[in-house]
Amino acid sequence: MEFVFEIVLQILGEILVQAGFELVAELGFHSLADTFKKPKNPVLSTIGFILWGAMAGGISLLIFPKSLISNHAFREVNLFLTPLAVSGVMMLVGRQRGRRGQILVKLDRFGYAFAFAFAMASVRYMGTR
Repeated sequence: MEFVFEIVLQILGEILVQAGFELVAELGFHSLADTFKKPKNPVLSTIGFILWGAMAGGISLLIFPKSLISNHAFREVNLFLTPLAVSGVMMLVGRQRGRRGQILVKLDRFGYAFAFAFAMASVRYMGTR
């Protein structure tokens, strides 16, 4: 039972790290929302979010150089689980913003949020011990 509790806490910790970085990125994009009114190419936008996610992953390694998940198999599962969870949260945040009539940015959409989060998770996976 203690083992399961430990694994759940480790995965939740990793989700919180990535969600925190993605929320900060979203706030930054919201502050620049007026500059992005012209529609952009979705392929180039996706590549941009992958690059931003990779940079966020690198920065997170400076702050948290070790993985919060100690088991290698769970780290592999986390490589996909955390981006899915964080992207779902960002999509829900986007829906709330849309209901309030606020300007939406691309990180408020599941696909772009997943690209960012998966790139960040990949860098963290490759860079942690």
